[in-house]
Amino acid sequence: MQGESQVPKVTANGIEIHYEEHGDPAAPPMLLIMGFGAQLTLWPDELVEELAGHGFRVIRYDNRDIGLSHKFDGVKAPGIVKMTLLSKIGMKPKVPYTLADMADDGAGLLDTLGIEKAHIVGASMGGMIAQHFAARHADKCLSLTSIFSTTGNPKLPPAKPEAMKVLITRPASTDEDVLVDHGVKLARTIGSPGFPADEERLRERTRMSVRRSFYPEGPTRHLSAIVADGDRRAMLKGVSVPTLVLHGEDDPLVPVEGGRDTAASIPGAKIKTIPGWGHDLPLELVDEVADAIAEHAKASVA
Repeated sequence: MQGESQVPKVTANGIEIHYEEHGDPAAPPMLLIMGFGAQLTLWPDELVEELAGHGFRVIRYDNRDIGLSHKFDGVKAPGIVKMTLLSKIGMKPKVPYTLADMADDGAGLLDTLGIEKAHIVGASMGGMIAQHFAARHADKCLSLTSIFSTTGNPKLPPAKPEAMKVLITRPASTDEDVLVDHGVKLARTIGSPGFPADEERLRERTRMSVRRSFYPEGPTRHLSAIVADGDRRAMLKGVSVPTLVLHGEDDPLVPVEGGRDTAASIPGAKIKTIPGWGHDLPLELVDEVADAIAEHAKASVA
């Protein structure tokens, strides 16, 4: 199921990527990288507009295998049990693509748009991709902001079982109302206990997302890329880009320890944690999050 869209597209890193731009085209660019199984629309319009209002050319895009970007139809990912076992004995499972490949997608998008350098902002899996971007493409990276993400350190506390369960459970059918109910349940389970989403707005946004694109195979390959990536701490120690870590203190999917470990692993990184914040971008925090990202980005080039 895929809806019509006027979202611009480019060919970058050998695949088709759909993206959106907001703000002054002459302003400093800021690339937003979304997370696991999530379309670019999961960045709230209010946050995007706020960042544009802070004086940035804001670019958000659909990662490969999700939304309107290129799909790797028919490419099999190894099962999660097999991958976990291989990882535990120090073997790298063979996966369709890696988080490093996904970071190269973002770099390729910037190249295609004629952008030499940008502020890189990633949320959740997008934060992991952004970490790879800063390590692999430091010359293109003005600053890094990693939002409710982590390092892959196996000793960190895991996701709450109910959060992981709803994340990886497929909907019972492809009926639109069933998909919307599933999406709302997911959002409620991993969302912010201190800032619960308005029911009507949540349902409407979820329905729009389903109508834009529903592609359940993509997240399976996303998950294989995450599991295969393993522990990034050694890589992060080499990151020299000015870094800010933002994390909710009540995140049930990626506990706050993941954010603290990210900040501890990147030399000179700063961290800001917010009580009541879970694994979403609630309207009540748009100003605070946008201000933090914008202040960090501006300070990094001052």
